[in-house]
Amino acid sequence: MRRLARLAARTPADRERYLDLLRALAIIMVVLGHWAVATIGYDEHGQPDGHSALPAIPWAYPLTWAVQVMPVFFLVGGYANAASLTAHRSRGGDATGWLLGRSARLLRPTSALVLALAGSALVARLVGAEPSMVRTVVWFATVPLWFLAAYLVVVPLTPLMYALHRRFGLAVPVVLALLVAAGDLGRATGHETAALPNYLLGWLAVHQVGFAWYDARRGHCDPAGSGAGRWTRCLPMSRRAALVLAVAGLGVAVLLTSVGPYPVSMINLPGQRLDNAAPPSVALLAVATAQLGLILLLRERAERWLHRSRPWQAVIAVNSVVLTVFLWHLSAVILLVGALDRLGVLPTPPAGSAAWLAWRLPWVLLLTVVLAALVAVFGPIEARTGRSTASRDGPDAPQPTPGSPDAGRPEIQHHPQEDRQPPGRWAAVRGVLAVAGFAAVGYALVTNSATAKTAPEPLGLPAAALVAYLAGAGVLRLLRSGWGSRG
Repeated sequence: MRRLARLAARTPADRERYLDLLRALAIIMVVLGHWAVATIGYDEHGQPDGHSALPAIPWAYPLTWAVQVMPVFFLVGGYANAASLTAHRSRGGDATGWLLGRSARLLRPTSALVLALAGSALVARLVGAEPSMVRTVVWFATVPLWFLAAYLVVVPLTPLMYALHRRFGLAVPVVLALLVAAGDLGRATGHETAALPNYLLGWLAVHQVGFAWYDARRGHCDPAGSGAGRWTRCLPMSRRAALVLAVAGLGVAVLLTSVGPYPVSMINLPGQRLDNAAPPSVALLAVATAQLGLILLLRERAERWLHRSRPWQAVIAVNSVVLTVFLWHLSAVILLVGALDRLGVLPTPPAGSAAWLAWRLPWVLLLTVVLAALVAVFGPIEARTGRSTASRDGPDAPQPTPGSPDAGRPEIQHHPQEDRQPPGRWAAVRGVLAVAGFAAVGYALVTNSATAKTAPEPLGLPAAALVAYLAGAGVLRLLRSGWGSRG
């Protein structure tokens, strides 16, 4: 508590604390949402099995407009990446050095999960567990990694996309949204592959808006000297603009999901006409616009509240382990279900029934206890990563989902050599290797998500995915240690 109080007291007065709050609340909503809609039963082999209760409770579909918070992650991520990249370059650092710094925040907590699951799967196989059952458990525990796969593609593109933002301003997300709509039109007419670019284009569009928020916060708005023409670089921050965004986004979303072909649920469900989240659809972008308007409407009040010590300490505490919470929250479900099943007291009420609804509160409370234990074990990995890298990201660079906020870290000394560009003959090599490392990790996470949950994988994770992940993370770790930065 004393450390939190000290960090809160030393936070720069002009920090955009609201971004840190948004990230923390988004994580909490994802965790509670996944837990709340889970329904547990037994499969044909008598083993516990879980799935979403949403298909059985269509009355909850409109609620997904509030709990689908992936756009919030990318919005905050855009702001964070613009802030940290700008600070890094102001110290003479290059894009590769910045990218390696981001990789530490993302991959150290993730590697802990991957290695723990692979080790547990190996132990399970040694004691006689079926490979398909091992894979099912690991697949469920790694569901959160699909988001990280998307983000690992967006991060390396930040230097390029921020340059486009500085040149063309808000025209960039508008064009990206139009391309998403074109992809939706393709899959609506039977050409499913036409929408595959939406996996990148949709999240990039939201990420660009985060750039515009950062530029508005820092006053980098001058369109005349930017070449952006009539397109401003800055996100309109007035209450009137926020209200317009909220009403327009909501109105378009209602039209697209009623008159238009899009389903109401912003979370993918079996049998939907079009998926809204994977890949992102134009309907999801409309909901994201409404969310942005609401976020801006609440911004000033939230900022005033966060300048109180206790609320800000709570935000700092959550953000210090925010990625750990996200990565391990479904592992908590597995552990709790396994324990209750072994004790013979696992409730399996039908989804949407009165018994199922009554079980929600004790279910969430029990899961909170289990997750707290997991965070106590694995959270220090992330917290140490945040402390060791926070001072390199600038005074106003909240992290997207990983890592602790950098605010209030003045006791961490910055080492200028960490930003120093390598000799020319190494710079290109380091850049290529860094991108290759990100690509390998991204490939691993996508491969794991695409592999059937009942595939007979002895280590739970597909062998190719595990090798690619370890190789990519290893290369990035080697580069962060300083290899290639010396002549």
